[in-house]
Amino acid sequence: MDDIAQDLGMSKKTLYKYYPGKLELLSASFEVLKTKMTAKVEAILDNRYISFPLKLKSMLSVIATHLAPINPELFEDLKDHAPEIWEELTTYINESAYLRFARLIEQGVAQGLVNPRLNTSLVVMLYAAAVQSLLDPEFSGQFPSAIQKGMKIPPSEIYDQAISIIYNGILTDEARNEFQNA
Repeated sequence: MDDIAQDLGMSKKTLYKYYPGKLELLSASFEVLKTKMTAKVEAILDNRYISFPLKLKSMLSVIATHLAPINPELFEDLKDHAPEIWEELTTYINESAYLRFARLIEQGVAQGLVNPRLNTSLVVMLYAAAVQSLLDPEFSGQFPSAIQKGMKIPPSEIYDQAISIIYNGILTDEARNEFQNA
């Protein structure tokens, strides 16, 4: 709280006037984050003048931009020490972010830009599971150290590459054609 008050250029007493404790400040911070993300994602989803691929990239970019700077260990701390804030955040993600993402994928299916044979829920869950796992220290800790060292990249790069792998695959166009015809 000392550091926060100093960064804001106010006394700790003034800070406590608005936020009685660390948990209240943390909760308010996540409320601001959720409000910003919701407004930006809804604006992207509702914009009829943006193509589906641009909507997809923009939506995932908004999510990555807002979530990537958060230290993954903070999420572990929330689970352990602030379960009510953790519950609010996971409820938001489950009920809001995932449903909006599913809505976007369904728009892509309707426009003929997403394979209609794919299960929308599976697409949403696959992306979410990939990103959550990659940012989870317990998950990455089970891999050999050589693999862990190779993952010393910023969270924003993890989001970007996960998006690229999921939506573009790992194969070049030539290899993809050969794979499909094999």
